[in-house]
Amino acid sequence: MSQNNTIRQLAELVNTPVDKLLEQLKEAGMPFDSADQEVTSAQKVKLLGFLRRTHGRGESATSGAAAAGEGSGKITLSRSRKQEITVGGGKNKATVDVVVRKKVTLKPNAAAEAAAAGPVDDERAEILRKLEESKQRNLDEQQRLAETDRARAEDKKRQEEEARQAAEEARRAAEEAVVTQAAEVESETKPTRAAAKPGTHGHGHAPPKPARAGATDDRNNANKAHKSRGSHAMVAGVEDDDNAARFAGKLHLSAADRARRTTTGGRNKPRQQSRSLDQSRTGGGEHGFQRPTAPIVREITVGDAITVSDLAQKLALKGGDVVKALFKMGVMATVTQSIDHDTAVLVTEELGHKAVRASDSDAETELLAQVEDAEQQGDLEQRPPVVTIMGHVDHGKTSLLDYIRRTKVATGEAGGITQHIGAYHVKTPKGTISFLDTPGHAAFTSMRARGAKLTDIVVLVVAADDGVMPQTIEAVQHARAAKVPLIVAINKVDKSDADPMRVKNELLAQEVVAEDFGGDTQMVELSAKTGQGVDDLLDAILLQTEVLELKAPADGRAAGIVIESALDKGRGPVATVLVQRGTLRKGDYLVCGVQYGRVRALFNENGQQVAEAGPSIPVQVLGLSGVPSAGDDFVVVADERLAKDVAQQREAKRRETRLIKQAGNRMEDVMAQMGQGAAQQVLNLVVKADVHGSMEALREALTGLSNEQIRINVIGSGVGGITESDAQLAATSKAALIGFNVRADASARKIIDSNGVDLRYFSIIYDVIDQVKQIASGVLGKEIREEIIGTAEVQQVFRHSKFGSIAGSVVVEGVIRRGKPIRVLRDDTVIFSGELDSLRRFQENVDEVKNGTECGIGVKGYDQVRAGDKIECFERVEVQRTL
Repeated sequence: MSQNNTIRQLAELVNTPVDKLLEQLKEAGMPFDSADQEVTSAQKVKLLGFLRRTHGRGESATSGAAAAGEGSGKITLSRSRKQEITVGGGKNKATVDVVVRKKVTLKPNAAAEAAAAGPVDDERAEILRKLEESKQRNLDEQQRLAETDRARAEDKKRQEEEARQAAEEARRAAEEAVVTQAAEVESETKPTRAAAKPGTHGHGHAPPKPARAGATDDRNNANKAHKSRGSHAMVAGVEDDDNAARFAGKLHLSAADRARRTTTGGRNKPRQQSRSLDQSRTGGGEHGFQRPTAPIVREITVGDAITVSDLAQKLALKGGDVVKALFKMGVMATVTQSIDHDTAVLVTEELGHKAVRASDSDAETELLAQVEDAEQQGDLEQRPPVVTIMGHVDHGKTSLLDYIRRTKVATGEAGGITQHIGAYHVKTPKGTISFLDTPGHAAFTSMRARGAKLTDIVVLVVAADDGVMPQTIEAVQHARAAKVPLIVAINKVDKSDADPMRVKNELLAQEVVAEDFGGDTQMVELSAKTGQGVDDLLDAILLQTEVLELKAPADGRAAGIVIESALDKGRGPVATVLVQRGTLRKGDYLVCGVQYGRVRALFNENGQQVAEAGPSIPVQVLGLSGVPSAGDDFVVVADERLAKDVAQQREAKRRETRLIKQAGNRMEDVMAQMGQGAAQQVLNLVVKADVHGSMEALREALTGLSNEQIRINVIGSGVGGITESDAQLAATSKAALIGFNVRADASARKIIDSNGVDLRYFSIIYDVIDQVKQIASGVLGKEIREEIIGTAEVQQVFRHSKFGSIAGSVVVEGVIRRGKPIRVLRDDTVIFSGELDSLRRFQENVDEVKNGTECGIGVKGYDQVRAGDKIECFERVEVQRTL
């Protein structure tokens, strides 16, 4: 077919006006006179090259082949691949279709384009050369990775083959052992077979056909397995009698079956059929039940807690049997309740089995191994001392620390008293010291005990004008229990009524002997207000530090203890920790009690972010999964998986322990509760605090207010603001909400207002205790008491037609009032209780008669008054009950 077209046909083909096409041909150097003239293929290519140059494109595609093959300049390849994957398991199992679509666009070779475009400059050639080198490097890297993957796959395949061969060898060894055991059994039966008649099978019949060796071995193995299976030991072995050779090849027969077959050797078939029916009815035969010779004693593993149903399953008993045994022991527990380890061991031994304690979890074992490895790593280096400031409330502990830090912490405390544990890292001219400031109020006993356990030195602050107080004695006891050295700082010596010698003498009663008196306790007189003697205190601390030779490894994974914890609305859970070993860095994974997480940030006591913290340095940690408990240990682990596993296992153990406390009441406890439950009132409280230590102290202080009249029950407590769930809990349980340095959010306030929940905010612990006492008094209600206001003695009885018997009396005590209830006493025994009918003095009705005055008393509804009786007048008064 000819490629020549007229200009008019070409214009229609390319959808261009004829005049414009003639003009383009003229500009390309090919003038035509008429639209009916023909255009050759070479002229078309020449026109195409001209148009490309005009529109800014190169002439790389001016040839015929290029115009046919590379007109578009690129090639796009699309590929779609579909596969199915299964997600979930059990009832949630589902199949999902996954479609992977891939699109690749191929462009012409840059080198070919460069060659077709003609000569290029040196810079473009350099760029093209570098591009080719980069492509070659990428190709080499891909080849290397492919070879690595291939070698890895070959190693995996070789390991699988070795494992398969090892399994095959083990299976062969097991088969050989089975064959050996079968041969031994066969050798034991050979002497019996030799005693039988030659050519027979011991009973006159032809010998049975020999079974295959494999079948015999399988039958022997099944027989042995049957003997050891079940909860009781079965009959082992068969008696050696004269018929043993007859049934030598039938080891599966029991002694009863052998006797039956021996006695019924040649009888007719109907008789055999009826006998087999008998046997099936009585449960004998090959698969019949045989009476156990002795019950089996099971050995079970019991953890810290176990439910009654799980224990029954391990003992292969019914749950009711275990519950019955628990009731006999005096423990009231249902099948679904949990019991502790000791109770489970006792009931297991009572049922005739043995119980052993379950081994620790794998995650805890792995964590312990990592901790031991970390303790062995790193060299011991000198570390700063950890000093805890303790003492009675308002004796100047925080003010002393303020002077050392050159800050004013005490002015920021509510009421001027410390209610949190403060941790400070101070660099003094004498050296670096880490201080812990503990509260002195009586409610914060657990805080002071925790501060004494993690410290190196205790500084006991005693006011020179106040002397030794109860919390001072308690601080001495905490320091003595923790076995840490004690330094006494006698504060406020600048006051006019200060008496340091009185403090020293009072401390002698607590066996704290000053060096002045020949003891070993350093006592420094100082003033936190003027700074007098503060340098002497620092010298005493550093001297004691040199004596203790405090050292710890600075390298390796960190470990320490939680001083305080809180829930910050913007930052989440925040824990103040004291590093005791190693270095804590940003990005470390750590386990902290039942919480875990990754360290997102570290802050010092001034709120400045730090990169790491070494031994004896307190820091705030962000990034935990929840708020840890104050006093929990923390340790840095290798990865997040181990941290999560350990935290979950600890949470499960804590939950089991909590369930044990709620279940398994003793009968005597139940009877005691039945005896006093009717009269005792219950006050429910929900307590929320800003930090964990304050919440713990509040819970202990409030529950300690309980007595035989009222029981204060803290049904919920936590750290952070009052949320909607807290308000809902208080509304459903009719509890009072207490917020200590926290507030309720909008959703919680809506529930509180709609349900009328009693919500109270506090910032000082004194006010909390006083207010709870008032609430408890309201719950107790009012008590009606009878107060005797007067007593009259009957001198003579007169009879009156209208009023009946009138007791002429003399008021011997108090006053007798009209309208008040009275009692008639004879020989100091109440014989009548009623009201006054009339009260007269001479002929006049009076409202009251005072002491020493005669009067006439008419008792309503009682005419048996005699001379010598006493009439007691009293009134009923409502008195508010208090704690």
